Amino acid sequence: MKNSSRFFENRECEYYPCHEGIEEMNCLFCYCPLYRIENCPGNPTFKEKDGRKIKICTNCTFPHREENYDKVIEILKKS
Repeated sequence: MKNSSRFFENRECEYYPCHEGIEEMNCLFCYCPLYRIENCPGNPTFKEKDGRKIKICTNCTFPHREENYDKVIEILKKS
């Protein structure tokens, strides 16, 4: 499914790989569309700064895994 409407990998990106521990990274969701969803299915951590809760997704690869494309789309449809 390489470089289709459901999967796109850009190995020439200056930030590639933006996450470690994943062989094939779906760059289609380079900026995570689930970022604003507090209880997303990924594994973010949270940090307090200046009285605000900040979501940190550095160790999350959920939207970058090919098999999670449909899950991301379903979550976006519901939100």
